[in-house]
Amino acid sequence: MLTISTASLALRCQAPMMQLTSTRGGTKTSYTGGVVPTRTPVATDSAILVQGGSLRTWSYRSPSVEQVQVVLSTEGRPLDADIELWHGPDNTPCKMRVYVENGQLRPFSAVIETPRGPNTVAIRNIGQIEFPIAANVIADQVDSPSPDCLAASTTIQGGALRTYPFDPTVDSVQVLLKTDGRPLNARIELLQGPNNNKQVIELYTEDGLDRPFFCVLETPGSGNVVRIVNTAPIEFPMTAAVVPHSINEAMSSGAVLGGDVVIGGDVGF
Repeated sequence: MLTISTASLALRCQAPMMQLTSTRGGTKTSYTGGVVPTRTPVATDSAILVQGGSLRTWSYRSPSVEQVQVVLSTEGRPLDADIELWHGPDNTPCKMRVYVENGQLRPFSAVIETPRGPNTVAIRNIGQIEFPIAANVIADQVDSPSPDCLAASTTIQGGALRTYPFDPTVDSVQVLLKTDGRPLNARIELLQGPNNNKQVIELYTEDGLDRPFFCVLETPGSGNVVRIVNTAPIEFPMTAAVVPHSINEAMSSGAVLGGDVVIGGDVGF
Protein backbone atom coordinates (compact mmCIF):
# COMPACT_ATOMS: atom_id res chain seq x y z
CA MET A 1 0.00 0.00 0.00
CA LEU A 2 1.07 3.55 -0.72
CA THR A 3 1.15 5.94 2.22
CA ILE A 4 1.29 9.71 2.05
CA SER A 5 3.18 11.43 4.76
CA THR A 6 1.68 14.32 6.69
CA ALA A 7 4.42 16.69 5.60
CA SER A 8 3.85 16.07 1.89
CA LEU A 9 0.06 16.47 2.30
CA ALA A 10 0.53 19.82 4.03
CA LEU A 11 2.79 20.99 1.25
CA ARG A 12 0.18 20.12 -1.39
CA CYS A 13 -2.65 21.93 0.46
CA GLN A 14 -0.85 25.25 0.78
CA ALA A 15 -2.11 28.24 -1.21
CA PRO A 16 -0.04 29.29 -4.22
CA MET A 17 2.58 31.85 -3.31
CA MET A 18 4.66 34.10 -5.54
CA GLN A 19 8.35 34.44 -4.76
CA LEU A 20 10.72 36.81 -6.54
CA THR A 21 14.42 37.21 -5.94
CA SER A 22 16.43 40.18 -7.10
CA THR A 23 20.01 41.32 -6.53
CA ARG A 24 20.68 45.01 -5.90
CA GLY A 25 24.23 46.11 -5.18
CA GLY A 26 25.31 42.63 -4.20
CA THR A 27 22.45 42.26 -1.70
CA LYS A 28 19.91 39.53 -2.33
CA THR A 29 16.29 40.61 -1.73
CA SER A 30 13.28 38.26 -1.85
CA TYR A 31 9.56 39.07 -2.19
CA THR A 32 6.60 36.87 -1.29
CA GLY A 33 2.89 37.47 -1.91
CA GLY A 34 -0.45 35.90 -2.78
CA VAL A 35 -2.77 36.01 -5.77
CA VAL A 36 -5.19 38.98 -5.62
CA PRO A 37 -8.17 39.30 -8.02
CA THR A 38 -8.00 42.48 -10.08
CA ARG A 39 -11.44 42.35 -11.75
CA THR A 40 -13.85 44.98 -10.47
CA PRO A 41 -17.39 43.86 -9.58
CA VAL A 42 -20.10 44.58 -12.11
CA ALA A 43 -22.62 47.23 -11.11
CA THR A 44 -25.99 45.76 -10.21
CA ASP A 45 -28.01 48.61 -11.70
CA SER A 46 -26.32 48.72 -15.12
CA ALA A 47 -28.48 48.38 -18.22
CA ILE A 48 -28.58 45.04 -20.02
CA LEU A 49 -28.87 44.81 -23.79
CA VAL A 50 -31.85 42.66 -24.83
CA GLN A 51 -31.57 41.56 -28.43
CA GLY A 52 -34.61 41.16 -30.68
CA GLY A 53 -36.59 38.02 -29.88
CA SER A 54 -34.76 37.31 -26.60
CA LEU A 55 -35.85 37.28 -22.93
CA ARG A 56 -34.16 38.57 -19.77
CA THR A 57 -35.32 38.15 -16.17
CA TRP A 58 -34.61 39.94 -12.87
CA SER A 59 -35.43 37.96 -9.68
CA TYR A 60 -35.95 39.43 -6.22
CA ARG A 61 -36.25 36.91 -3.39
CA SER A 62 -36.33 39.40 -0.53
CA PRO A 63 -39.83 40.37 0.69
CA SER A 64 -38.50 43.85 1.48
CA VAL A 65 -38.46 44.70 -2.25
CA GLU A 66 -42.01 46.00 -2.73
CA GLN A 67 -41.46 48.14 -5.85
CA VAL A 68 -39.21 48.00 -8.88
CA GLN A 69 -38.79 50.51 -11.69
CA VAL A 70 -38.40 49.31 -15.26
CA VAL A 71 -36.57 51.58 -17.71
CA LEU A 72 -36.37 50.68 -21.41
CA SER A 73 -34.61 52.66 -24.13
CA THR A 74 -33.02 52.30 -27.56
CA GLU A 75 -30.53 54.20 -29.69
CA GLY A 76 -33.30 55.97 -31.60
CA ARG A 77 -34.99 52.90 -33.06
CA PRO A 78 -38.52 51.67 -32.28
CA LEU A 79 -39.13 49.82 -29.02
CA ASP A 80 -41.52 46.86 -28.81
CA ALA A 81 -41.49 44.74 -25.66
CA ASP A 82 -43.53 42.53 -23.35
CA ILE A 83 -43.10 43.04 -19.58
CA GLU A 84 -44.43 40.46 -17.11
CA LEU A 85 -44.33 40.06 -13.35
CA TRP A 86 -44.04 36.43 -12.22
CA HIS A 87 -45.18 35.66 -8.66
CA GLY A 88 -45.09 31.94 -8.07
CA PRO A 89 -45.54 29.17 -10.63
CA ASP A 90 -47.92 30.03 -13.50
CA ASN A 91 -49.00 33.27 -11.81
CA THR A 92 -48.68 36.54 -13.70
CA PRO A 93 -50.38 39.29 -11.66
CA CYS A 94 -49.15 42.10 -13.93
CA LYS A 95 -48.23 42.27 -17.59
CA MET A 96 -48.00 44.96 -20.22
CA ARG A 97 -47.19 45.46 -23.87
CA VAL A 98 -45.09 48.53 -24.65
CA TYR A 99 -44.51 50.23 -28.00
CA VAL A 100 -42.45 53.41 -28.46
CA GLU A 101 -41.71 55.01 -31.80
CA ASN A 102 -38.33 56.40 -30.68
CA GLY A 103 -36.79 54.78 -27.59
CA GLN A 104 -34.11 57.44 -27.27
CA LEU A 105 -36.40 60.46 -27.44
CA ARG A 106 -39.11 58.86 -25.31
CA PRO A 107 -37.68 56.14 -23.04
CA PHE A 108 -40.17 53.97 -21.18
CA SER A 109 -40.20 54.23 -17.38
CA ALA A 110 -42.77 52.52 -15.15
CA VAL A 111 -43.05 51.32 -11.55
CA ILE A 112 -44.25 47.77 -10.88
CA GLU A 113 -45.53 46.77 -7.45
CA THR A 114 -43.87 43.60 -6.11
CA PRO A 115 -45.42 42.84 -2.70
CA ARG A 116 -44.89 39.54 -0.92
CA GLY A 117 -41.74 38.22 -2.61
CA PRO A 118 -40.18 36.37 -4.25
CA ASN A 119 -40.92 38.06 -7.58
CA THR A 120 -39.40 37.95 -11.04
CA VAL A 121 -39.60 40.65 -13.72
CA ALA A 122 -39.42 39.26 -17.26
CA ILE A 123 -38.70 41.53 -20.25
CA ARG A 124 -39.03 40.11 -23.74
CA ASN A 125 -37.98 42.05 -26.83
CA ILE A 126 -40.61 41.09 -29.39
CA GLY A 127 -39.05 43.26 -32.07
CA GLN A 128 -36.75 42.06 -34.82
CA ILE A 129 -33.07 41.38 -34.29
CA GLU A 130 -32.21 44.80 -35.75
CA PHE A 131 -33.96 46.53 -32.82
CA PRO A 132 -32.15 45.81 -29.52
CA ILE A 133 -33.37 47.28 -26.23
CA ALA A 134 -31.37 48.57 -23.24
CA ALA A 135 -33.27 47.32 -20.16
CA ASN A 136 -32.71 48.33 -16.56
CA VAL A 137 -34.65 47.22 -13.47
CA ILE A 138 -34.05 49.29 -10.33
CA ALA A 139 -35.10 48.20 -6.84
CA ASP A 140 -33.93 51.31 -4.96
CA GLN A 141 -34.71 54.99 -5.58
CA VAL A 142 -38.00 54.23 -7.28
CA ASP A 143 -40.12 57.12 -8.58
CA SER A 144 -43.35 57.86 -6.73
CA PRO A 145 -46.39 59.97 -7.68
CA SER A 146 -46.47 63.55 -6.50
CA PRO A 147 -49.17 64.87 -4.13
CA ASP A 148 -50.81 66.67 -7.09
CA CYS A 149 -51.01 63.36 -8.94
CA LEU A 150 -52.62 61.60 -5.96
CA ALA A 151 -55.19 64.37 -5.59
CA ALA A 152 -56.14 64.59 -9.28
CA SER A 153 -57.73 61.15 -9.66
CA THR A 154 -60.89 60.89 -11.77
CA THR A 155 -63.09 57.89 -12.48
CA ILE A 156 -63.16 56.25 -15.93
CA GLN A 157 -65.96 53.76 -16.41
CA GLY A 158 -65.47 50.49 -18.27
CA GLY A 159 -65.32 51.01 -22.02
CA ALA A 160 -64.88 54.79 -21.69
CA LEU A 161 -61.88 56.97 -22.52
CA ARG A 162 -60.49 60.29 -21.40
CA THR A 163 -57.96 62.61 -23.04
CA TYR A 164 -55.48 64.97 -21.40
CA PRO A 165 -53.89 67.65 -23.65
CA PHE A 166 -50.68 69.38 -22.52
CA ASP A 167 -48.86 72.60 -23.39
CA PRO A 168 -45.52 72.53 -25.24
CA THR A 169 -43.80 73.60 -22.00
CA VAL A 170 -44.54 70.19 -20.41
CA ASP A 171 -41.58 67.86 -20.95
CA SER A 172 -43.02 64.83 -19.14
CA VAL A 173 -46.23 63.75 -17.42
CA GLN A 174 -47.16 61.37 -14.60
CA VAL A 175 -49.78 58.68 -15.12
CA LEU A 176 -51.34 56.82 -12.17
CA LEU A 177 -53.99 54.12 -12.65
CA LYS A 178 -55.69 52.11 -9.92
CA THR A 179 -58.97 50.45 -8.94
CA ASP A 180 -60.83 49.56 -5.74
CA GLY A 181 -59.45 46.02 -5.76
CA ARG A 182 -60.86 44.82 -9.08
CA PRO A 183 -58.78 43.88 -12.12
CA LEU A 184 -57.32 46.72 -14.15
CA ASN A 185 -57.32 46.64 -17.95
CA ALA A 186 -56.26 49.84 -19.69
CA ARG A 187 -54.62 51.27 -22.77
CA ILE A 188 -52.40 54.34 -22.47
CA GLU A 189 -51.59 56.28 -25.64
CA LEU A 190 -49.36 59.26 -26.23
CA LEU A 191 -50.53 61.13 -29.32
CA GLN A 192 -48.80 63.94 -31.20
CA GLY A 193 -51.05 64.94 -34.03
CA PRO A 194 -54.23 63.25 -35.27
CA ASN A 195 -54.03 59.49 -34.65
CA ASN A 196 -50.23 59.61 -34.51
CA ASN A 197 -49.24 57.22 -31.70
CA LYS A 198 -45.81 57.98 -30.28
CA GLN A 199 -46.14 55.56 -27.36
CA VAL A 200 -48.69 52.85 -26.51
CA ILE A 201 -48.99 50.79 -23.29
CA GLU A 202 -51.49 47.93 -22.99
CA LEU A 203 -51.79 47.10 -19.29
CA TYR A 204 -53.29 44.30 -17.19
CA THR A 205 -53.19 44.06 -13.39
CA GLU A 206 -55.14 41.49 -11.41
CA ASP A 207 -55.66 43.87 -8.46
CA GLY A 208 -55.57 47.59 -9.14
CA LEU A 209 -55.54 48.44 -5.42
CA ASP A 210 -52.74 46.13 -4.38
CA ARG A 211 -50.77 46.69 -7.61
CA PRO A 212 -51.49 50.18 -9.02
CA PHE A 213 -49.69 51.31 -12.15
CA PHE A 214 -47.50 54.40 -12.26
CA CYS A 215 -45.35 55.64 -15.13
CA VAL A 216 -43.70 58.78 -16.47
CA LEU A 217 -44.21 59.63 -20.15
CA GLU A 218 -41.78 61.88 -21.98
CA THR A 219 -43.66 64.53 -24.01
CA PRO A 220 -41.14 66.59 -26.02
CA GLY A 221 -42.45 69.01 -28.59
CA SER A 222 -45.93 70.42 -29.00
CA GLY A 223 -49.38 68.95 -29.54
CA ASN A 224 -49.01 66.11 -27.01
CA VAL A 225 -52.19 64.41 -25.84
CA VAL A 226 -52.42 61.48 -23.41
CA ARG A 227 -55.41 59.20 -24.00
CA ILE A 228 -56.51 56.68 -21.33
CA VAL A 229 -58.92 53.92 -22.40
CA ASN A 230 -60.56 51.56 -19.90
CA THR A 231 -60.68 48.35 -21.95
CA ALA A 232 -62.51 46.41 -19.21
CA PRO A 233 -66.32 45.88 -19.10
CA ILE A 234 -68.58 48.43 -17.44
CA GLU A 235 -68.44 46.51 -14.14
CA PHE A 236 -64.76 47.40 -13.72
CA PRO A 237 -64.26 51.17 -13.34
CA MET A 238 -60.85 52.65 -12.59
CA THR A 239 -59.39 55.94 -11.41
CA ALA A 240 -56.81 57.80 -13.49
CA ALA A 241 -54.56 60.77 -12.74
CA VAL A 242 -52.48 62.48 -15.43
CA VAL A 243 -50.53 65.58 -14.34
CA PRO A 244 -47.36 67.36 -15.54
CA HIS A 245 -44.11 65.98 -14.16
CA SER A 246 -41.47 68.40 -15.46
CA ILE A 247 -41.81 71.84 -17.04
CA ASN A 248 -39.44 73.40 -19.58
CA GLU A 249 -39.52 77.14 -18.95
CA ALA A 250 -37.38 77.84 -22.03
CA MET A 251 -40.22 76.83 -24.32
CA SER A 252 -42.41 79.74 -23.17
CA SER A 253 -39.75 82.38 -23.93
CA GLY A 254 -39.34 81.51 -27.61
CA ALA A 255 -41.71 82.36 -30.43
CA VAL A 256 -44.64 84.74 -29.93
CA LEU A 257 -47.95 83.81 -31.49
CA GLY A 258 -48.78 86.29 -34.24
CA GLY A 259 -45.60 88.29 -33.64
CA ASP A 260 -44.57 90.06 -36.88
CA VAL A 261 -46.96 88.44 -39.31
CA VAL A 262 -49.21 90.83 -41.26
CA ILE A 263 -51.83 89.32 -43.49
CA GLY A 264 -52.24 91.20 -46.78
CA GLY A 265 -49.68 93.83 -45.78
CA ASP A 266 -47.95 95.41 -48.79
CA VAL A 267 -49.13 93.04 -51.44
CA GLY A 268 -50.77 94.79 -54.39
CA PHE A 269 -53.24 93.13 -56.68
